[in-house]
Amino acid sequence: MSDLSPDAVMAQIAAALPDDCRQNVVIVGSLAAGYHFFAGDGQRSIRTKDVDCMFSPHAKAVAAAGRVTERLLQASWQQREDPMWGKPGDEATPDDELPMIRLKPPGERGGADWFLELLGAPDEQSAQAKTFHRVQTTRGHFAICSFNYLALAEWEPIETKHGVRIARPEMMALANMLHHPDIAPNLIAGTQSKRSNKDLGRVLALAYLAAQMDQRNQTEELDLWAQRMAEALKNRFPDRAKHLALSAGAGIRILMNSSGDRDEALTICNRGLLASLEVGREVFDATGRRFIRQVIEPLEEEATRW
Repeated sequence: MSDLSPDAVMAQIAAALPDDCRQNVVIVGSLAAGYHFFAGDGQRSIRTKDVDCMFSPHAKAVAAAGRVTERLLQASWQQREDPMWGKPGDEATPDDELPMIRLKPPGERGGADWFLELLGAPDEQSAQAKTFHRVQTTRGHFAICSFNYLALAEWEPIETKHGVRIARPEMMALANMLHHPDIAPNLIAGTQSKRSNKDLGRVLALAYLAAQMDQRNQTEELDLWAQRMAEALKNRFPDRAKHLALSAGAGIRILMNSSGDRDEALTICNRGLLASLEVGREVFDATGRRFIRQVIEPLEEEATRW
């Protein structure tokens, strides 16, 4: 994975996007978090191989993703090489067998091992955890996928100086929590690490970074996470908000009670979002306890009043 400057990558992506598509883009994942917490700090970087770009709202996602894909291909971005998924499909290829749109930047930076992955905002009427949507281009047929809880990334995203919005860290944390109510055995492709540990560990990494920012800036942003999570759940999932709020902390509590899973989660965080910080086990554990006390429990208490 590459050590990336969030400022530089955000600027490059923003410059590559057509003007009429930027309003439909929300950056999620490592780049969004890295930019939020590290922008302007030349000593901090993130380590990732994929940069996630979500198109919103759902009704416009496919059309916007198609326009952006054409623009990037014309600007010499290249589809990421993959022995199984690198070639585009055609009319006969089922949606869930089409390659995802994963594009590597051009020029000298094209040698870096990161790529831009296009995602779609989910259809909130669908109960499916993951759906695929066909995108037709002059190079063939591709797909963008949607994850149901990524609807939270659409709630009051943060504007950047580059004209592209980023998801709020607390919304990315909540989406990960809801996606992993327990620690499943599923592994990250090509590794022996559990996907649940990566994503639940990311929740605690985001909380750690928020607490550090509060300390530097003398703010209390982390104290506002529970209330914002409650508001977002009621806005994005009104029929299920109470249930989701009351169950959101299940995976984190399981992680905190499993020493081995917690160790793996921290190792993954220190290879990724926290790569320039190298957080220790005691601090990571303390962050988990603080997160339960300061975010999960107030969210649950708020939901009992609905």
